[in-house]
Amino acid sequence: MKISCTAIAVALLALVGSVACAVPAQADTSSDEVLAVVNPARAQYGASPLTWNADLYPSTKQYAEACRFEHSNSQGRYGENLYAGTGNVGFEDAMRAWMAEAELYDYDRPEFSPETGHFTQVVWKSSTRIAVGIASCPAGTIFAQPSTLVVARFTPPGNVIGQFAQNVGRPQG
Repeated sequence: MKISCTAIAVALLALVGSVACAVPAQADTSSDEVLAVVNPARAQYGASPLTWNADLYPSTKQYAEACRFEHSNSQGRYGENLYAGTGNVGFEDAMRAWMAEAELYDYDRPEFSPETGHFTQVVWKSSTRIAVGIASCPAGTIFAQPSTLVVARFTPPGNVIGQFAQNVGRPQG
């Protein structure tokens, strides 16, 4: 039988007069869900799996909740991908959009391009950790209608000038 924290709190309240229920914070998309999507995409380009960055998650979530579709000032601490959409969208939609940039990447000229920067950050071999924040944004903040903002932060940051050849692998298979 599963007993909720609320039921325990009511019983304890009657005995001791006060109680605090520790309920784990719910991630908007669980770390396991994020890793299950991002790591197979990275593997296709020879990059090792990422792990979840719990330390970076709170500020990433907070930034998403500000509902500004503009990059933060990372001060070189992390790489950042943004995605916004309307309707029922989430991290998988963001990943599809970012990975679609792969077809535009020129492996014969491995360098930064605004058209492929999301893709190269996702598959950047030297990045080892990720945090993702997702927020529902009211109409008029990003789009005229309600929308969803996805903010993904990668550490160490990717897209470092002069390091593309060794960090962006060719598709495997």
